[in-house]
Amino acid sequence: MSKEEAAACGAADLSRPPRTPAVAAGTEKDGNGESLVAPRRSPPPGSPEPGKPQCAHPDGGQGAEGQQSAGSPEYPLIIRSKKLVLHMDINNTILVSDSATGQGPVAALNSYLSTVCWGRFNQEGEWQWLSEFPSLLPPSPDASSFSSNFGRHTKFTSSTQGHPFQTLFFHYLQLLEWPGQPDAVFSVPGENGRHYHRILPAFFKLLAGLCQQGRRFAVIFRTFGKDLTSLLQTTHSALQGQHPQFSALKEVVLPVDLRPGKIRCSPKKVTVSRGKEFVSSWPDARVVYDYFSAMDGLGGFQDHYTWWSTNNFSSQGGKPLWVDPYDPEVQHICFDDNIRLQDGESIIHPQVFMGQGGQEYCTVPTSELYGICLVQNDLLQAIANPDYFLMTVSQCEEQYEKYLSQTRADGGC
Repeated sequence: MSKEEAAACGAADLSRPPRTPAVAAGTEKDGNGESLVAPRRSPPPGSPEPGKPQCAHPDGGQGAEGQQSAGSPEYPLIIRSKKLVLHMDINNTILVSDSATGQGPVAALNSYLSTVCWGRFNQEGEWQWLSEFPSLLPPSPDASSFSSNFGRHTKFTSSTQGHPFQTLFFHYLQLLEWPGQPDAVFSVPGENGRHYHRILPAFFKLLAGLCQQGRRFAVIFRTFGKDLTSLLQTTHSALQGQHPQFSALKEVVLPVDLRPGKIRCSPKKVTVSRGKEFVSSWPDARVVYDYFSAMDGLGGFQDHYTWWSTNNFSSQGGKPLWVDPYDPEVQHICFDDNIRLQDGESIIHPQVFMGQGGQEYCTVPTSELYGICLVQNDLLQAIANPDYFLMTVSQCEEQYEKYLSQTRADGGC
């Protein structure tokens, strides 16, 4: 969710159409060692055993899309032992609509495109495009996005300046369209009278694929908006087999906590609450890290928009994320379309623990964890490629092994 959208609530070219999809570019570091073992704190009361798989797909059977097994992705994952904790933004990550701002799929897709199309002002003061294709990263050092100069534009491709991208816009809008009769839960009406996927199929493919691989994992929705309750209920319905295209998701066992939680920040601490659960980063931030690391299944937390605003929408006031490079058991990965290489414009506050099992941590540049634990979500690829999230998670895991080795060699931040 952008700062404009939230306010209403209170590399490589990754986006070319119909070609073999690319995956998000990452920061690559050399090294191939394994991290040291860090002592683990006790998980919150009621949590399952740390080594217990978070889902099961016992019987195989017909798959999520009606033909293949629900957990047989076309993109084969390399089996790894680490538990995955996936922190996922909602709008422009797994949803292409925003109930808080009233944006339907047409407006939301237009708005997103205005953030990934790049140009500059020429000597006459006229805007000129520098690339005919969208991309997450600028095509040249002097490029700036349309939205950074003119604001997010909900009718971007209908405007005179955005018209060159109209064909591409209709391509992705068509891919997003809901097949067959509308569904009251899983489809949303568009501004043009057509219906579209409410939750991207790639997200359900992620759940099915990780379960089939026998992975231990948790998905934590992280948003500034107010869609949590509805999204958790919709996902829960899909896991009960009610999604017409993913009925085999009922074969996996994946708990959903329907209680929306809250994350609140202050100069001294971060507090996390959900129901009767409450943890604080003061005096030991590892308590919060262990709280998220011990989660299973799906849950969601509303992050602190006012704090982000107070910090000028920079990473310092963004959604907090702790990473422990000395923890051999867990990898945290965050997907958000508003992650940026420039910390002054990014939405995540990445903090890395220093030393094995220690309480001290430091804020690191987004670039250090970009493509490793921080994924700038490519919405166009998430729409076009059902395996996008699976592919990107696998790539992050590969890069994380190199990051761990380098961090150990350097002695941490």
